Amino acid sequence: MKWHKLLLLALAGFWSTAALAQWQWMDKDGRKVFSDRPPPQDVPEKNILKQPHMASQPQPVAATTSADTPTATPAPPGLGKDKRLEENKANAEAAEAVKKKADEERQAKVRADNCARAKRAKAQLAEGQLVSQVNAKGERSFMDDATRAAELRRADEIIASDCQ
Repeated sequence: MKWHKLLLLALAGFWSTAALAQWQWMDKDGRKVFSDRPPPQDVPEKNILKQPHMASQPQPVAATTSADTPTATPAPPGLGKDKRLEENKANAEAAEAVKKKADEERQAKVRADNCARAKRAKAQLAEGQLVSQVNAKGERSFMDDATRAAELRRADEIIASDCQ
C-alpha cells in the first residue's frame, strides 16, 4: 500500500512539472507572449525568452520542403493579433498623419506670409527713397545707408529661403 502512495506522489509531481512548462517570447510587435505551446516558426530564436527544459518534449524544428524552404505553420489559437490593438494603432497613425499634414500646411502658409512681407520690405527699401523708422523712445528717425543695406540683405535672405 505504501508504494502506491509513493507512486501517486511521484506522478503528481511529474504532472505539476509538465503543467508549469511555459514558453515565453517577444512577438514582432514587441509584446511578451506566454503560452504552454511553442512559438510560431517565424519567431526568431533570439526572441524566445523562456522555454520548458524537459527531455520528453521535443523542441520545435522548422519543416522544410524539397526546395529547403520552411513551410508555414498556423499560429496556435489565442496567439493572433489583437484586433482592437491593431485598430488603435492604425487610428493613432492616421491621426499622426493628419497632424503632420496640418503642420506642413501651417508652415507653408507662414513661409508664404514671410515671403510676401520680405518682398514688400525690399520694395520699400529701394534706393532713392527716404525710409523712416520709430526707435525705442518713440522718436522718428531716418534710415542711413548702412542700415538700409543690412535690411535689404535680411529681406533677400528671407526671400531666398521662403519664396520657393
